[in-house]
Amino acid sequence: MTTKQSSKSDNSFFGQPAGLQTLFFTEMWERMSYYGMRALLVLFMTAALQEGGLEITVASATAIYGLYTGAVYFMGLPGGWMADRLIGGQKATWYGGIIIMCGHIVLAIPSNDTFFIGLILVVLGTGLLKPNISAMVGQLYDNDDDRRDGGYTLYYMGINLGSIIGYLVCGWLQADAGWHYAFGAAAVGMGIGLVQYRLTLPKLKSVSAEPAKPLSPAGAKKAWAVIIALLALLVVVTGLTMNGTLVIDPVAIAEKVAILFTAIFFIYYLAIFLFGKLTKPEAKRLIALFLVCIASSCFWAGFEQAGSSFNLFARDLTDRMVGDFEIPTAWFQMLNSLFLVTLSPFFAALWINLGKRMLNPSYGFKSALGLVIMSSGFIVMFMASQIAASGMKVAPTWLVAVYFIHTVGELCLSPVALSAVSKLAPKRMAGQMMGVFVLTYSIGNVVAGLMAGGMDPDEPSAMADLYLQITYFGVGVGLVVFLFALKTRKWEKLADASDAS
Repeated sequence: MTTKQSSKSDNSFFGQPAGLQTLFFTEMWERMSYYGMRALLVLFMTAALQEGGLEITVASATAIYGLYTGAVYFMGLPGGWMADRLIGGQKATWYGGIIIMCGHIVLAIPSNDTFFIGLILVVLGTGLLKPNISAMVGQLYDNDDDRRDGGYTLYYMGINLGSIIGYLVCGWLQADAGWHYAFGAAAVGMGIGLVQYRLTLPKLKSVSAEPAKPLSPAGAKKAWAVIIALLALLVVVTGLTMNGTLVIDPVAIAEKVAILFTAIFFIYYLAIFLFGKLTKPEAKRLIALFLVCIASSCFWAGFEQAGSSFNLFARDLTDRMVGDFEIPTAWFQMLNSLFLVTLSPFFAALWINLGKRMLNPSYGFKSALGLVIMSSGFIVMFMASQIAASGMKVAPTWLVAVYFIHTVGELCLSPVALSAVSKLAPKRMAGQMMGVFVLTYSIGNVVAGLMAGGMDPDEPSAMADLYLQITYFGVGVGLVVFLFALKTRKWEKLADASDAS
């Protein structure tokens, strides 16, 4: 069993436990590799062959991008299960990082035939590393240690710092040296993270060194047999696809996966209501949480245009020249991280001050507000697309504005939604409800890729119409969530009464 090693006297890393140093820098370098590479995916797939790209259509490239980002979140579910039942969080993080690095190395090979193998490896590795390293942060603290929130704040600063480094380095290398040098830089970043993880691993002591709820030897043997069989099937399907025996339509696959993820979400939620033996207050709280989940799915479907349609807009329709310097396309995605670092303290203070005045809005209201704000950002893109339709390249300030608006929406919804899961879910179901909630990220990402398929920079007028439709849809769903939240805000407060009893 995992033993918590936190001690309030251990404050060697900026007043936090020493183990946070290990997790902070590992996550920072992993996020550097992930975001640095992710920023280039759609650009690489749609670039012409003579430019070193794959020359895939916008619809196929964005569908693949959506499948990739959606799969990264979805694989966190089996990755978390493997850590809890088979290998423990420390080993899951180590082996996940190695698989990620191997994926980036494969992407760095100047061969288009191996590109999708690299993506698959990154997905599998991230599914092992990401959920478990985040969980270990919480395991550094005792239940009554009031440093926990500060520790997570510092940890998320590492995430944003890593993403900024990734965008800067990989974006610059792609523009100056080529695609595969940029992918190689992502591999180097993950390699640095692995080296420091191994060197500082003793700081974690026994935190998640062993599975929290290990399977019996017989159960573990069966589990490994299933895992190996699934990996073998993945290898066979990949091989058949690469030699042309199996032809896959990424758009059709993305449509089916979006339906599958959505069905899993609704079926699981319904099963909890039918078979979870819920009390009446618990049922009401889960209905309130359901509103947050709906808002989250729609939010990420719009927000994740950053790596797809916004990325293409920056490359093809934006004037990126500043004097004699051309801004690398991927650098625009760095704006979100910069705005997050700048604005996060203000939003944290806002919610605290509203809470002190007994004016803190409900989870449903905050989620609806975040969705409406994010959706309103597409009005900016609608106007920018109309300018581009006239044949002119637009100023970079249009993208700066939309990234600012989207970041404000993210700060209203994303941290609030995670807090809602921990607060409103029954304590005995906290883990599985977080897993169900993560499905909203997967759904949103896959849908985002499908929507971006209709936003071809060669047809900016059609782009403008689609951006306007997203605005109407997002604002409409946000208003519906808000209206229901007027009722469920009272149900959210049942969590406090239940916990106190």
